[in-house]
Amino acid sequence: MAAHPTVAFVGTGVMGAAMADNLMQAGYPLVVHNRSRAKAEPLLAAGATWADSAGEAASRAEITITIVGYPHDVEHVYLGTDGIVDRAVQGALLVDMTTSTPSLAMRIAGAAAARGLTALDAPVSGGDVGARNGTLTIMAGGERAGFERALPLFEVMGKTYSHMGGPGAGQHTKMANQIGIAGTMLGLVEALQYAKAAGLDLEKAHAALSGGGANSWSWGAYGPRIIAGDFTPGFFVKHFVKDLRIAIEEAHRLELALPGLELAERLYTRLMEHDGAELGTQALWLLYENRDVGI
Repeated sequence: MAAHPTVAFVGTGVMGAAMADNLMQAGYPLVVHNRSRAKAEPLLAAGATWADSAGEAASRAEITITIVGYPHDVEHVYLGTDGIVDRAVQGALLVDMTTSTPSLAMRIAGAAAARGLTALDAPVSGGDVGARNGTLTIMAGGERAGFERALPLFEVMGKTYSHMGGPGAGQHTKMANQIGIAGTMLGLVEALQYAKAAGLDLEKAHAALSGGGANSWSWGAYGPRIIAGDFTPGFFVKHFVKDLRIAIEEAHRLELALPGLELAERLYTRLMEHDGAELGTQALWLLYENRDVGI
């Protein structure tokens, strides 16, 4: 049986650490890099090896996976001097799983191809629970051959994985996903706010509605956290605001009017301005609790 290829994993935050751990558990040798080494320590203790930069990690692996914070982080680790594209070994596969911009995904794919590399944009959905459980939804753009090559790793990290088209198509699919989540989170919070104001037991109301048309992934994952007053991040508000702003920019470019998306961005921006940036997206509840949702 052929040995698994070595994987460079760049970005070991809430999502990345769990995804990397699942790859290690499946037998993939890992070289890891993160801006803060402390967040990579559990992986290092489990057998991963450390690299001092993203480019160094890529120089020691056949496949490089990244999941970092913002588009400017993606641009830096891939296209910066001594970055991943500069230092990746010939023929390597590069997989960016950050939610970023379609245009940047296309630039990275072009730069990679010029060096004999293959790049995919493959953002994910499913939050911290999906990352830990290996049940993420993965949306990939890029060459079909690259997707097929990445598929064994996607099968470890995710439950659903789809090739959506050429470079940038994965990011466009993730924007559609985030637009859907934005509306769902508004509905979840407002439904529970209504139930509370009407004097219902929130746990009973949540359980009752879980069997009906109001049910959704967010309802099941975040409803209990809201009821328990747990606003720790499975997905940071600051990253969700970044995603919603990308979606708005893309919608404008496509000449689309999406008022629900714009409302969600305004409310989450307000939450971020009220010290909510480091909380989970379910903390939208706090705006409603504080009666701070006037538009």
